[in-house]
Amino acid sequence: MHSPSPDSPSATAPQADADDGAHRHAPWQHTACILCENNCGLEVELGGEGGRHLVRVRGDDAHPASRGYACEKASRMDYYQNGPQRLTRPMRRRPDGSFEAIDWDTALREVTQRAMALAGRHGGASLLYYGGGGQGNHLPGLYSRAMRAALGMRYQSSAIAQEKTGAFYVAGCMLGGVARADFEHAEVALLIGKNPWHSHGIPKARVTLREIARDPARTLIVIDPRRSETADIADIHLAVRPGADAFLLAALIGTVVQEGLLADAWLQAHADGAAEVTALFAYLDVAAHARKAGIDEAVVRDVARRIARARSVASFEDLGVQMNRHSTLVSYLHLLLVLLTGHFGKPGTLYRPTALVPIVGTASGPGSYKRTPVTGAPIIGGLMPCNSIPEEILTDHPQRFRGLWVESANPAHSLADGPRMREALAALDLLVVVDVAMTETARLAHYVLPVASQLEKAEATFFNFEFPHNVFHLRRALLPPPDGLFSEAELHARLLETAGVLPADAVAALRTAWQAGRPAFRRAFAELTAATPQVLALLPVLLYRAIGDLLPTGLAEGAGLWGVCQLAVKHQREPIRRAGIGAEAKDNAELADALFDAILASPSGRVFSVDDWDESLRRVSTPNGRIQLALPEFYDEILALAAEPAPQPPAAFPFVLSAGERRSYTANTIVRNPDWRRKDRAGALALNPADAARLGLADGDRARLVTRSGQAEVTVALSDRMRPGHVSLPNGQGVDFPGADGEAALTGTAPNELTHLDDRDAFAGTPCHKWVPARIEAVAPAES
Repeated sequence: MHSPSPDSPSATAPQADADDGAHRHAPWQHTACILCENNCGLEVELGGEGGRHLVRVRGDDAHPASRGYACEKASRMDYYQNGPQRLTRPMRRRPDGSFEAIDWDTALREVTQRAMALAGRHGGASLLYYGGGGQGNHLPGLYSRAMRAALGMRYQSSAIAQEKTGAFYVAGCMLGGVARADFEHAEVALLIGKNPWHSHGIPKARVTLREIARDPARTLIVIDPRRSETADIADIHLAVRPGADAFLLAALIGTVVQEGLLADAWLQAHADGAAEVTALFAYLDVAAHARKAGIDEAVVRDVARRIARARSVASFEDLGVQMNRHSTLVSYLHLLLVLLTGHFGKPGTLYRPTALVPIVGTASGPGSYKRTPVTGAPIIGGLMPCNSIPEEILTDHPQRFRGLWVESANPAHSLADGPRMREALAALDLLVVVDVAMTETARLAHYVLPVASQLEKAEATFFNFEFPHNVFHLRRALLPPPDGLFSEAELHARLLETAGVLPADAVAALRTAWQAGRPAFRRAFAELTAATPQVLALLPVLLYRAIGDLLPTGLAEGAGLWGVCQLAVKHQREPIRRAGIGAEAKDNAELADALFDAILASPSGRVFSVDDWDESLRRVSTPNGRIQLALPEFYDEILALAAEPAPQPPAAFPFVLSAGERRSYTANTIVRNPDWRRKDRAGALALNPADAARLGLADGDRARLVTRSGQAEVTVALSDRMRPGHVSLPNGQGVDFPGADGEAALTGTAPNELTHLDDRDAFAGTPCHKWVPARIEAVAPAES
């Protein structure tokens, strides 16, 4: 059954005309939501002016992962697709800071010349690439690889680097790569700094949460200082002191170790390092750690026993801890807790998913990653820490970054310490932004290159984590782009052609071979790469230019996936076959073609792999194939917790601000029109009623929120969900949008005007956005 949200589609999406006879509806078309990592399958009806509005939106029953599910946010996607801030021509910044529209030939020539000149003078390593796709579009990252290779670019970052790299490091060392969890079959669900009611992250999140909560044999445990919407239905809510998650998780592990609750037989069969790790917790003072976490010791011990004795535990940590104090250590303690109690590789527990293509690389120890050229910050999973970017620019170091290419991202707004970030961006010799709108970052650029929206091209994401049936969804273009615009794939092809590095003879040979049939194409490809292996660096763009327009209508940008499929079958041959793909394939080359064809032929997405649980254990890809529990690089931090006081903000800033809470109508800044929010349009500051009374504030009053980095005037919303001393602002706010008078007006507060570059995890460099010391001052009516 469809699971449409209770909200109607966007008010900007005109309905069919009243005199349209029997109100004939356009056919439903398949696509997906672009507002969170789940990318739930959708069906949309186009209509309105020019047939370019999403007039109706519903969940797609045929989507093999979401199966008709969609939350309320999806119904508002027309606000993304149609807006007055859309760019339709390349823009070049004048010396006075204003912009002028230029033609594409000029834009491509000047951008190419300046980027190549910069790389020629200072090396390709002097250019940093940021972005590569958001929650709904990862193909730009695929195609940009060719441009990066042509310019010799070595360094990259993205929003993932301010969220997940610490967790990626830990999982890479312990398991060989990221793990996810089977909540659908779990006896116990453990959520750490995670509110799936609004942030999702698991398939059919609200349905799954309700099923767990309603089953008396199952237990839902939420660790969160805020009484979230998920905590409302939880069996156990551990309202941890803000920033004290490491103390709580250490106390849980201490209980497991000291009460003999380890999964000894399982650990002996599958893991190394148990004795070394458990020695750290054998004498840990559980009562003291629980007290620092703000949780009663008896409750901590009961929760530890429930986790250890359960048949299965599925767990998920998210930004509430990954952008907080001790974030990488918390990721390590989280995995230790789960693995020491044996909750991996069986139904209802953690698993290693298949991947059509890994979204990041993996690390296997302290010496397994490179470092940035100026500050020596760790590059984990191929991504440098976002908080280090200004430090790598604002210096006279000869290896500083001098150029930045930003694609489908807005670092001037979304990264920590907005003023410092903007200062760094303004100091660059070259800043190129590829985006659909004149974002905060675009306004600092030397060139802005507009592209098709996510609905005007074939698009996909590599957030493919389902188990045992994993799904990939290549979405067809719903609409043609406005005149003069094209996709990032076309942009990168034109850039390489302008630079003279895309071999026209190779494109022609591959094109002719494709038209002659797949065996001929495979032979031509093998001959080309054997004779000129350097073309592999340009492969995504080479494929797009050779075969993109020969693919079914609306799927041209899917051409680069042919190369991805060649790699996927080398590592996932049997799971792909179990998905019913390539039954007649005689070798990997034929299987890869069968996979590619299956993806192209599946408008609602395709199950591309089918796993069994034993395979998850076999997929542990550490050097010896066993789970590695011992990560000595974190031992000192664990032991230091005993002497560390409970986290407490300084007297000058007595509140802890969580900067960037997920709410019912928040997403990232790709949706700039504030009218898309049916609730909390201006993004109020959530404040405990007792704190408000002490400050003399009432619901709806204006207040000044002050941190060491800056201040902002905010509207106060009283909320008993917040602990005393803990406040929160939503993400995605603080962008401007034209009002009725045509003048740009700012709505809400940009959280990163209040964060500081120095507030970061000591290991991975991820920012502490969820633990920002702050002060709140009442604002007199005359001031506001």
